[in-house]
Amino acid sequence: MASSAQPVFWLGKDTLRVSAALFAENRRGLCRGLRATDGLVPKSVVVLQGGEQTQRYCTDTDVLFRQESFFHWTFGVTEADCYGAIDVDSGKSILFVPKLPDSYATWMGEIFTKEHFKEKYAVDEVQYTCDIVDVLTKLTPAVLLTLRGKNTDSGSTCREASFDGISGFQVNNTLLHPVIVECRLIKNDMELEVLRYTNRISSEAHKMIMKNVKPGQKEYEMESLFQHYCYTKGGMRHTSYTCICGTGHNASVLHYGHAGAPNDKLIMDGDMCLFDMGGEYYCYSSDITCSFPANGKFTPDQRAIYEAVLKSSTTVMAAIKPGVKWTDMHRLADQVHLEELVKIGILNGSVEDMMKVFLGSVFMPHGLGHLLGIDVHDVGGYPEGVERIDEPGLRSLRMGRLVQERMVLTVEPGIYFINHLLDQALANPAQSCFINNQVLARFRGFGGVRIEDDIAVTATGMELLTCVPRTVEEIEAFMADSDKSFSPVA
Repeated sequence: MASSAQPVFWLGKDTLRVSAALFAENRRGLCRGLRATDGLVPKSVVVLQGGEQTQRYCTDTDVLFRQESFFHWTFGVTEADCYGAIDVDSGKSILFVPKLPDSYATWMGEIFTKEHFKEKYAVDEVQYTCDIVDVLTKLTPAVLLTLRGKNTDSGSTCREASFDGISGFQVNNTLLHPVIVECRLIKNDMELEVLRYTNRISSEAHKMIMKNVKPGQKEYEMESLFQHYCYTKGGMRHTSYTCICGTGHNASVLHYGHAGAPNDKLIMDGDMCLFDMGGEYYCYSSDITCSFPANGKFTPDQRAIYEAVLKSSTTVMAAIKPGVKWTDMHRLADQVHLEELVKIGILNGSVEDMMKVFLGSVFMPHGLGHLLGIDVHDVGGYPEGVERIDEPGLRSLRMGRLVQERMVLTVEPGIYFINHLLDQALANPAQSCFINNQVLARFRGFGGVRIEDDIAVTATGMELLTCVPRTVEEIEAFMADSDKSFSPVA
């Protein structure tokens, strides 16, 4: 078995050291989960296929590699084109790495031995991928457990392990997926430590942006500064998702920053900024949104909308604990938003009646938040038996289950002024009767406000992982302070 002195992943300087023990614990948890599953037969062997190095379209230009998430959770391997196997009965782990040609040493660097990878990843055995059939045959498995299942966020099916000769084995591709998803849902202590780190670095990056943003810059400059800080200070080569740097009206575009709207607007004096960005360390994600005025000073209308969303966020976080329904938390956010929009004068009437016609989804069409881990929209939101509620807003909620201890979640309420949703509501008598169109007109082009924090659920409540200024007073004071420690080149 592997040595008790576990190796670590570390990128030097002040970056986090992550022990290979994290992945050994994940493998042990997976074996326990499988052994408790009806239908498992003795001598079952899990086989997972890692991510492959790919090229850009038909060229020989490599796409920057990032490990496949299930494989990373199980083995923590950073190299491409690997496989992994686990004997469920004994827990023995085998990593399969490519047997590289001599030319690799000329163009790509040193060719490492199997012993190198055995020590690097603290697995029990390392073999070459070209020998996978012979190695697995010697284990005399009754069945190979391969991974096939649907991702309930993307709708895509995860890639099942495949190799020449697998047809010679008995294969079960249905048993593994629900078990490994449930294992990924609940974070161990070491995973929580990595997620605290990704949040700390990403929070500091957001604060640096708040110190340096000013009218006259381009949105993409803020994206660049965020990525620079996360990589320089945190060793984060990847972001968890495409950065969203919406200002002014663009803050109402929920997934702004894509190729059709690539963070390219000029930031104007008076704009609200909605910056949704998260760094990723060793495949573990963060997901943080900060909203603030580009010039550092809230107008009365900006303050009113911001404080409405902040009240929603704090109300939800105070209610979160194991056993609550995530769908109820979404409805609670909607209720607070509607109550505050009545106070502002945009809406009038009974909030209870507004809830019945789903008016909250006009202003927050997305879900309250989602699971977070190795994927920014982490797996496990809708296991078998938990159905998505087909209602406006709730149908976009990425988790429908009860909150559990050691889940990591985002809480991201928002209020947006999206013209086509507002126009639809005004054309719908059931909703338009609550809307004061004269006041609403003042907010056309406002954009939106989202406040997104990452939390870990505890036995009695939650731990806030994100640490950025949140109240209006904190934001204005922070942006006004000329603290040079937040220079992008410090």
